[in-house]
Amino acid sequence: MNNFWRKTIIIFIFSIILLISGNAFPNEVEYIRPKSLDFPLTEPLNLPKPDFVIIDSGADLIVDYSKYGEFQNVNSDKYLYKIKDFKGLQKAVGAGIYPYELGVIKEPGYDKKKSNGLLNIGHWDSLKLNDTQASFYIWAKSLESNGVKSFFTAQVLEKSGNIKHAIKAYYATLVHFPKAYCWGRDLDFVWYIAPVAIDNIKRLCRDYPSLGIELVDEFIDIKNGNDTDSTNDIITVNPGRLIEFNGNKPRANLSELSIKETRGTGEVQLVKFSNGDWQIQIGGKPYFIQGVTYNPTRIGLGPHNNSKFFSNWMFSDVNNNSIVDAPYESWVDSNKNGKQDENEPAIGDFQLLRDMGVNTIRFVIPNDQQNKYDPSLINKKLLRDMYNNYGIRIVMTDYLGAYTLGSNADWATGTDYRSEEQRIKMKEVVRQKVTDLKDEPFILMWVLGNENNLTIDYNGINASRTNAANYPIEYAKFVNEVAEMIHEIDGNHPVAIGNMGTGLMEYYNEYAPAIDIFGINSYPGKEGFGDMWNTVKRTYDRPILLIEYGCDAYDQDFGVNEEAQYVYHKGNIRDIIFNQAGGSFAGNAIGGIIFEYLDEWWKDTSGNPEDVHQIYPQFPMSFPDGYSHEEWLGIVGQGSGKNSPFERRLRKTYYLYKNIWGY
Repeated sequence: MNNFWRKTIIIFIFSIILLISGNAFPNEVEYIRPKSLDFPLTEPLNLPKPDFVIIDSGADLIVDYSKYGEFQNVNSDKYLYKIKDFKGLQKAVGAGIYPYELGVIKEPGYDKKKSNGLLNIGHWDSLKLNDTQASFYIWAKSLESNGVKSFFTAQVLEKSGNIKHAIKAYYATLVHFPKAYCWGRDLDFVWYIAPVAIDNIKRLCRDYPSLGIELVDEFIDIKNGNDTDSTNDIITVNPGRLIEFNGNKPRANLSELSIKETRGTGEVQLVKFSNGDWQIQIGGKPYFIQGVTYNPTRIGLGPHNNSKFFSNWMFSDVNNNSIVDAPYESWVDSNKNGKQDENEPAIGDFQLLRDMGVNTIRFVIPNDQQNKYDPSLINKKLLRDMYNNYGIRIVMTDYLGAYTLGSNADWATGTDYRSEEQRIKMKEVVRQKVTDLKDEPFILMWVLGNENNLTIDYNGINASRTNAANYPIEYAKFVNEVAEMIHEIDGNHPVAIGNMGTGLMEYYNEYAPAIDIFGINSYPGKEGFGDMWNTVKRTYDRPILLIEYGCDAYDQDFGVNEEAQYVYHKGNIRDIIFNQAGGSFAGNAIGGIIFEYLDEWWKDTSGNPEDVHQIYPQFPMSFPDGYSHEEWLGIVGQGSGKNSPFERRLRKTYYLYKNIWGY
């Protein structure tokens, strides 16, 4: 037998073996261009009709502060604006804005509100009023500190639809009070007002280009600002300038730009264009992550009572028909009567995800009860089908010691990144996972950690229990070591870090060059992610993936509130799309992963069982009512729970994404 036929027979036998084992090479999945790449939702907004008219709106829309005072020590921590023409500045800014807050007394509506007793309410409580005019007057006259008063006056003006006056108020905050801060609800943290004022000015100028205004040259840098001790903070300030702008920022034609940098040598790569924008590409074609966290928990189960919790959904067959439940047999309760009617056939989550336009899910690779990797906990056949027939890839996550997973550390003391023993254990678990899964077609990338940078003394429901925040150099070096190992094993897929916000990024920049993607969990509010994009671009130039973002669908004051969840998500995804490559902004967004697809009823662990859908808040959060209801974060609900894991209630937010992403 000659060599040709010998090789042919060997290849044929090998192919048969692969088919039998379920590891056959996948069918070529058709490339579908993600719709986010076409910049949906980014059209200019029309200026809203204001709730009330401000008679004294100031002489100038763009106030030239240099005419009324002197900027001193710009670009230093000794910055100061000194007013020299007090009355001239009052006339320029108008009523309610520093230094003319008391100008509201002369507004025609003031006396009527006062005589009707509508101003007899605390300024903080007034933020909940639908009467924005009364709230404006209340805040302008409040005895709150000037910086806080100026900022929240601007917030009320924005809410009222007085966008021009709101921009002036935000900028006044930036000029006069750039070092002002506000305490959190529980007095456990402080947040600085100036960066948020900058974010809001830029967002409003972006959303309403017809105003013809742009903020330029602004810069705020806050060192040591992550604790509650304001005395050790070093704040460098340049308030920048508001300038006239024609409102047209052309998008970049990426096909005409050269590639300045490439991270990765295989199928999935990150490319940086000559203009500094980042994009993820698969096989040379642009990709944008339209993702959800998918963990379709059966009601009654949770990590506290189910040892295979993270992988259970891949094998669950409650009705014993040899079909995996949630992915293939979930059904939509369209009329919300709590039962499956004849016109409500089983459709399956995979199809619902595809219909929504999801091309990526986030999945945590489970460990067994000995905190080791067990390949039998992953249903590879199911995940291959998800990719081959529904076009969905996976962002594969290892917690890298978060929640003491992989490290085998004691919960009370948490994972210690100084411990060589723990580092060896964590690294070995990751090595086993990557080695086993690297050639699977559904893999998009690897993520290391999940909010590991939270402080070790944080004991809330989402405490990650590591000392990364206390020993950031040791943590960053270890992350880099593990990322380098992954690159050696798997050259086809990039590596991201899973971080809470932007904390520790200066350490990653210096000690973790092997990280390809800055993965961020962030819940900043309905307006979007503020200056996060540019902050990362300046400090840690990596593409950004929002690994978690979202909002609950329950309001402590109003009950189930799908509309508030919808508005929050719309503002978030709009901001993500604006900041992708080729746009007019930061250009470093490569997508986002919604947290989460389906409500999970186990997440409140305060004492009630996993089969009760909690309606009280778990902790303060920048959600519409100021709190997070952890069991209501899904954009899909499970009804009364009696038909779990099959019943689906598609919330308004699901249809938002279907309209934006759907094929």
